[in-house]
Amino acid sequence: MTTQNRLPLDPKLISDQQETPPPSPEVEISSTPSEQFQWTQQWYPVAVAEYLDPKSPHAIQLLGKELVIWRDQVDNWHCFEDRCPHRLAPLSEGRVEADGTLMCAYHAWRFDAEGHCTDIPQSLDLETAKNHRANPRSCAIAYPTQIQQGLIWVWPDASEAAQQLSQERHPRTIPELEEMPDRAIQLFWYVRDLPYGWDFFMENIADPAHVPVSHHGIMGNRYRDANYYDMTTAREVSTQEGFAFDINPVPSIIKKAAHDFQPPCHMRIESTFEKGGQMILALYASPTRPGWCRHIGCQVLIKDTQGKTPPGLGFFAWPMPVWLGHVLAPLFLHQDLVFLHYQEKRIGHQEQGNWLETVYTPNPQDKMVIALRKWIKTRAGGGIPWECDPQLPPPQRDKEKLFDLWHTHTKDCQTCRNALNRIQQVKIVAFISAVVCFGLGVMLDARSQAIYAATHPSTSLLSMAPSIEFWELLSCSVALAIVGYLLQRFSRMFYVYEFDHAHND
Repeated sequence: MTTQNRLPLDPKLISDQQETPPPSPEVEISSTPSEQFQWTQQWYPVAVAEYLDPKSPHAIQLLGKELVIWRDQVDNWHCFEDRCPHRLAPLSEGRVEADGTLMCAYHAWRFDAEGHCTDIPQSLDLETAKNHRANPRSCAIAYPTQIQQGLIWVWPDASEAAQQLSQERHPRTIPELEEMPDRAIQLFWYVRDLPYGWDFFMENIADPAHVPVSHHGIMGNRYRDANYYDMTTAREVSTQEGFAFDINPVPSIIKKAAHDFQPPCHMRIESTFEKGGQMILALYASPTRPGWCRHIGCQVLIKDTQGKTPPGLGFFAWPMPVWLGHVLAPLFLHQDLVFLHYQEKRIGHQEQGNWLETVYTPNPQDKMVIALRKWIKTRAGGGIPWECDPQLPPPQRDKEKLFDLWHTHTKDCQTCRNALNRIQQVKIVAFISAVVCFGLGVMLDARSQAIYAATHPSTSLLSMAPSIEFWELLSCSVALAIVGYLLQRFSRMFYVYEFDHAHND
């Protein structure tokens, strides 16, 4: 694409446009669908199983519900409401016992995989305990749960009908991983809690126009690549199946580019190259609580008919340890984070009303965003039916807290915590070794000078140059101290990564 399609910055032209603004691109969606999207009758990905500590329960949120996921002794994951039926203490603060039960840490009540209470230790006797456990009120509330493609999926409905209904619907997985395992290369999953809603996440990734601008330096150039293109319908809007758009024109190396929204929380971004090679971004955003979502995503590369891998998403496609991929991911995500957080607070709940009257979207690049907002309004009840206070939290003015990584990823990622521990250990060894080398150099130099002074009594110690061994050990000490310092700086990436567009040249 070239820059010749840009509008000239003519003040008179701009003035005329402001007097007669063009309407938003037309996106046809029926306002009277035969059915409404049911948010609680869906599968949502909530975690990557291999990143979680299987010995501990983990608190999560979904649609405003407080939940806990945990693994039993036969490696099956389960999801309960995060409260003990006894006194409503959080089960996520409990323990996973050796027998595969979940213990509440308050009074040691235990629950099996189905939520049945298996032990009430404060009972008068075994018969009394048995009678108490037989009461349905002693049970934890369990939700349908399954593992697909390494993700833990939860169905946020605990009714009797949910078990049957959940089996009739398959999660929004990546079909290529099952249909063409010889050609599909899956890169690492990344999990992150983001301080803006699932709808703003979806709106952002339904908008390819922002990529070369917001992700300047990683995915294009803000001055060269912010060009005109159109978005054409690839799949008509459906209440249950969502919709898809193609991008036209596409860069010369790409044969086809498409964005596919699959409700409730999946966006598939697909680039097809010559000879059938593909790059697929599989992105999920599960709504956790108002103003927050849990993003889970990965990149899948499909080899072409000659067995060659297509170009990937920059350095994210390089072979690297999973933990390093997690450390680098915020370089991309944080380029959008701040303005998405503030954008949501400024628009508020306008999407439930006249969203198109609030924003100005004259170009065809916004067609998919418009379709998303119309789908939410006309097909999905206007938004999430939260099981908590739907009020958005106030905007976070401390940007360091917005860029927090420890609480939104690292503390819950076993892979990153293990890597961080190893880095901290190497850092400590480097600093200790630096001190030892320096001390050893001083000692050896003092010894050399003492021997030389004993054999040359007329020589002044002040005139003697340090020994070669001293300089060698001093160089090692400085090098080790620098390594320790750099590891200290690098380890900060596990805690916070700040980004500023004004300095991204």
